[in-house]
Amino acid sequence: MSRFRRTALAAALAVATATLSTAVGLTAPASAAPPTAAVALGDSFISGEGAGAYTPVADANGVAQGFPGWTAPNNNAFFCHRSANASLHKASLPGIQDRFNLACSGGQPHDIAAASSARASGRQVAAQLDQLRAVGRTHDIDLVLLGLGSNNSSFTFGSVAEKCANRFIADAWTGWWEFWAYLGGPVEQKPCTDADLATAAQWNAATAETTSAVRQLLTTLREIDTDGQHRIVFQDYTNPLPFDLAPGFHEEDSRDDTRDKFRALGAERYAAGCPIHRASLLPGHRFSQGLGTLVKSTRDTLAAEFPGADLVYLNVQRAFDGARLCESAASPTGALATPIRLQDNPPNGAFVTSLAGKDKIAIQRIANTCVSYFQTCQESWHPNAAGHQVLGQCLTGAATTGTRSVACVRAGDGSITVS
Repeated sequence: MSRFRRTALAAALAVATATLSTAVGLTAPASAAPPTAAVALGDSFISGEGAGAYTPVADANGVAQGFPGWTAPNNNAFFCHRSANASLHKASLPGIQDRFNLACSGGQPHDIAAASSARASGRQVAAQLDQLRAVGRTHDIDLVLLGLGSNNSSFTFGSVAEKCANRFIADAWTGWWEFWAYLGGPVEQKPCTDADLATAAQWNAATAETTSAVRQLLTTLREIDTDGQHRIVFQDYTNPLPFDLAPGFHEEDSRDDTRDKFRALGAERYAAGCPIHRASLLPGHRFSQGLGTLVKSTRDTLAAEFPGADLVYLNVQRAFDGARLCESAASPTGALATPIRLQDNPPNGAFVTSLAGKDKIAIQRIANTCVSYFQTCQESWHPNAAGHQVLGQCLTGAATTGTRSVACVRAGDGSITVS
């Protein structure tokens, strides 16, 4: 029985116990129950990347890190980007008194049981299970929102997004015969394929890695949650881009993205938030669906291993239907995801909203700023504050459902259903 259904029963029992004690003249010692808590663990889609209003984050030494400046090392704890607008804080969760966002942008399965700083490109934060244990010392943990799988030792969401966007930008601004010197070397100009995003072997490794990490989470919760009553919501991922772009983004200046050089079209799609080849969109959606399969497989495997555990799979792949970037002509206005936005070198917090009129040298410099200072572009293609408001509604449904698997879907009128 979940906390949300136990609240009324607990209140009735408390009244009955107090009445009986008074009747027999007994005075029991006061023992207040610890406050209830909902906790978020995992990566950027849970931490609130893209939603703004980022709060200070305690580093591995327990020192709260506020915004350190745009040129600070990207491993600074602040760049976990824990947002006050994250879905955990927007959901309606009856019976929950306190909420703790322990997720970290870029979080990997490794970071569940080990300090993120112990791996390459990890941030200076303690293991998420250590942070969870600290919450468990003062609170009764009743709900855990978990987002894990898009980043692992085989691939990361950021690298996938960067690869496909960079290919489009390089293709738009340079000829196939021209040298394109990003800091990381020449960039291909072909659309992304399924194999470019993740191979079958990488999917298998990522699934095993994620399952192992979540197994450690379930074991830890058994140890620290004294009443043994908690629900874990396994949220998957929603693609920020549509299956195809709105017709107005198909070509510009009589050029589409299947030919060499199309700067006007490149600038138009960047301004709208979707610098991407149309041919890359379907592989991108198959990648998102693969992440859903990974998350559900992890949930199902562990449900069999922990038969008494309250584990719910939350499918959010259609939560942004009709409001993805470049799905309408007004994009990025009205979209539920943050557009790709870069800064120029040196970074100063001013985002480049238009690439119109810029030559390939300027484009190269702007793109390299993202490589040198990843925090300047890491919000790109993540749910924005409005998107997290929607994901909060999805979490509300998953927290109270009686089924083990639910889908959160956005209708044409903007309404959200969880079933």
